[in-house]
Parts: sequence; C-alpha cells; structure tokens
Amino acid sequence: MSEWRMCPGCRHLVYGRKIERNLDVCPECEHHFPLSASRRLEQLLDPDAELLDFPVETRDPLGFVDSLPYPDRIARARRRTGLTEAVLCARGRIEGQPVAVAVMDFGFLGGSLGAAVGEMITRTAEHALHEHLPLLIVTASGGARMQEGPVSLMQMAKTSQVLGTLQQAGLMTVSLVTDPTFGGVAASFATLTDVIICEPRARLGFAGRRVIEQTIREQLPADFQTAEFLLEHGMVDMIRRRSELRPTLARILSAGTRRPRPDAPAGTAETPAGAPAATPGGVAGEVLVEEAGRLPAREPWEVVRQARDMRRPTALDYFHLILDDFDELRGDRIAADCPAIVGGIGRLEGRPLVVIGHQKGHDAAELSRRNFGMASPSGYRKAARLIRLADRLGLPVLTLVDTPGAYPGKSAEENGQAVAIAENLRLLAGVSVPVVCVITGEGGSGGALALAVADRVLILENAVYSVITPEGCAAILWNDPAAAPRAAAALRVDPRSLLELGIVDGVIREPEGGAAADHLAAAERLRMVCAGALRSLGSLDEGELLRRRYGRYRAFGDVGVQEEVLVS
Repeated sequence: MSEWRMCPGCRHLVYGRKIERNLDVCPECEHHFPLSASRRLEQLLDPDAELLDFPVETRDPLGFVDSLPYPDRIARARRRTGLTEAVLCARGRIEGQPVAVAVMDFGFLGGSLGAAVGEMITRTAEHALHEHLPLLIVTASGGARMQEGPVSLMQMAKTSQVLGTLQQAGLMTVSLVTDPTFGGVAASFATLTDVIICEPRARLGFAGRRVIEQTIREQLPADFQTAEFLLEHGMVDMIRRRSELRPTLARILSAGTRRPRPDAPAGTAETPAGAPAATPGGVAGEVLVEEAGRLPAREPWEVVRQARDMRRPTALDYFHLILDDFDELRGDRIAADCPAIVGGIGRLEGRPLVVIGHQKGHDAAELSRRNFGMASPSGYRKAARLIRLADRLGLPVLTLVDTPGAYPGKSAEENGQAVAIAENLRLLAGVSVPVVCVITGEGGSGGALALAVADRVLILENAVYSVITPEGCAAILWNDPAAAPRAAAALRVDPRSLLELGIVDGVIREPEGGAAADHLAAAERLRMVCAGALRSLGSLDEGELLRRRYGRYRAFGDVGVQEEVLVS
C-alpha cells in the first residue's frame, strides 16, 4: 500500500496505514474503499477460515474477441489479482457463528458473472446445504459477463434456483451489497436473500445511471440507486458501516440458525405466565389475568383515552427493552418501507424470534412521520415478508398492535390495502410457528387484525380493541361524533369486556400509573408474559398448534363450536 492515499469521498490525503487500520474506511469522511475478495474475507471471518477450492474452469463458449481475445483477458485478470476467477469462496465463522461465504471481486473483470463465477457461487450454496450452514454472499459486480453471451445469462437462473433450494430447506441466506452491484447480479442472487445488508453509499440497480438517463432523457436524483435511496424505497433491510458488519452478521446468523450467541445472556429463570411474580418496584401480584371477574369494571372511554396517551411505550421502545438484541429489517421488496410498521429479528430470554409491531411516536413530528401508526399496503407486505421468513426458519413470532386502523387514503386503495390485509390474515392463520400478539394501545379494525391472528392474543390493561373507533361508530350510528363515549361502551372495547367475549386470552396488568408512567416496569411485565406464552406454545408440535389455532377462530359466532373448543 502506498504511504498516502487520496480519498475520493473528501479529496483529502490520508496516511495509507491509517486507512488500513480503519478497515479501509476513510477516517475523515467514512468513505468505504473497495476491497479485494481476500481482504474482505480477512475482515469478516474469524482466523480459522478455510477456502473452498472448487475445480472450476473458465471457458470461452463464443470464441469472443474484442480488442483482446477473451482467454487473454482472463489471463491478464489472473495476473493482476492473483485470483482464478471473480469470486472467492470459503467456510468459516463470524464471531463464532458458522457460515459459508462467496465473495465477489470487482477487480477481476468488474466482478462480472460468467459461468465459472455462477458455478462457484452455486457450489458454495450446495456446500451450505450439505453442511446445513447459512450462506453469505458479498456482491461487487458490473453484471453478467458479455464475453460469455447467453451462457452468462443462464447463471442468473442457476444461482437463483439454488438460493430457492436453500430457503426451502430452512437455511438463512444473507447478501452484503458493496459498491457497485449492477445488472445480472442485482437481478438474481444479490436481491433474493432473506436479509440484504448494504455498505454506506453502495450502489445497487439493474441498469446503470448513465444508461437510464440516456434512455428516459431525465436527470436522476443525486442519491439514485444508493443504499440510502434503496432503504427508503423498501429494497434493502439495513445499512451498516464496515466496523458494524461482524457483530450484525453474527447476530443475524445466530438467530437464523437458532444457535446461542457466545456472548448472549443466559436468560432468566422460567416463570409460568400468570403466576404471582415479583415485578419491578418490588410489588408482588398477578401480572396476567385470564378471568374477567378478576378485573374491575371500568369506563370504556377512559380506557380509550389512556390507550391513546403518547407517553405510552411504542413497539420500538418495547423491542429495545425486552429483547437481548434486535436488528430491524426494512422494506416490502416492492416499492416502499412503511414507517408505521416495524419489525426484525431479535432474542427474547436468549431465544431467537421475529418481532413485528405498529409504530406511532411520542411527539407530533414522529406521529406524522409514522402516519399515526396507520400502515399502508407496503407495511403489511413488509410484515408478511417477515412472517414468511419466521416460518421458513422455524422462529416464533411476537406482534405488538397499536393502531387506530389501516391507512384509508387514495394511495392505499390504489396499492391494494384490502388485499394486503387479507393476505396477512391467511398467512398468520397457516404459519407453522407459534404466534403471540399483544395489543399495547389501540387495536383498530382490520388494520389491527392484520397483525393479531395468533395462538395467544393478549392485551395490556389500558389498551382497547374494536371493529371501529368510537368516533367512527358514533358518526355513523348516532350521526354525532360527540357520542364517542357512548359508542365505546356499546362496542365493549375495554380489556375486561374483551376477555369476557373470548377475543383476548389474557390481560397484562400495567404498573402503577400505567405503562406511560413506567416504561421499564411495563416492558418487564410484557417480557415475562410473552416469554412464558412462547415457551408454552413451543412445546406443541406443528399439527397441534395449527389445530388449536384453527379452533380458536372457528369458534367465533358458533356457540356449539365455541363451547366445544373451550371444553377441549
């Protein structure tokens, strides 16, 4: 390495060894310099990694010649990089978590996807399948290799096919997108993995910027196709600086393989849900109430007002308070990332799970940015993506509901709001993993139910659940929005009534002053009850779990069936 290097990000001269010590990131502006495949493996994997040496030969199927014959280009690239092809494959560990890795090298013919590259990635995936390992692919490519014509094109199909095989086998797949990733790589394995992580400012797209601008005769935004642009538009899950990659990947891989993390807390002693327990603040008592008669009668409208208190913990508050670790996964992989629904992978008492929740906010600015917790179709499709991921990996699901309802705007209808909600209902009804739902604030209409079809449905003491808001009911039936308190009573939105009706299975008592007054105590109660519910459901086999879930919802509206289900 030269003694001084010019950073293309800030145009400063930086001492080369300083950049190298900083994981090849500029210490002045955090520009991420491109890495060779060997340097990338060195940074990502624990020292005991081993290369996977596949006997793959690069061929010249077309006899292609431009300014040089294709075989001469390959020979020149090999001399310059020391690689045999544009990808390096290995097996190793990331902070102790086993993984199979394929790393592309842009320095070898622009990281182009030829038959040998596609074969090596496919063999790495097949090795992961055989050894039951998660797969990580690090991408850096200009796209399919022109010199191999349609043979190169077929590598897109081949690599996509093997990724599907891994996912059907319940193995975690992750792509780390580095700058640049374009063309046939972007349109195949780079964007088909379960989790997509990008380095800052990494570019990802099918067609290059210059081609697009020349085609459509428009000036594109400055951040077009960057990781930041893609995150906003729902195409990738997260952006991580190079210094954050190893711990982030270790958490995701350990959750995906259901392995304990070496530094994970041992968890707490198991306490049966509903049993008397010492709560934060030293108060002993019943945390989970499962009999309506044990709850006092309350004015429903007062409960509505408390459920809407902006000081109550949000879904993200709860996730960060109750989970050992949490990595948010974003985007519907179609067009957007709805901020009204958040979710990701975490651990509850050391056990990996997928969490999803409606997100409101604590002030007017956040409420507006989160659309008051009213999700768009992209939010429900993001939730569906995470539910499917949980089902394939065998991870339980915890959902937290707090929404006045699904967003009712024109754009929502144009993008299929009703279809998105309906798909979630069907999906949650049929997943083979335990699902626990807690209504933490407002549970409004189908927008709430889209996250609330579960094996156990619980509600906090100062939360509500209804087919419509009291104001909406009052406006329709009484023609008077001021009749909302009367409507709330008639709709029986309060927890005691919901428990009597069998809509919820239990009520989680809140600390003195309510969840708004003590986030830590409220979160500890939620953690204890949810962990107990998931432990209990985890003891059921798939058939029994699905049978009970079917019976739970089959019973509503049929007294005979309901009595039979309750007795069984």
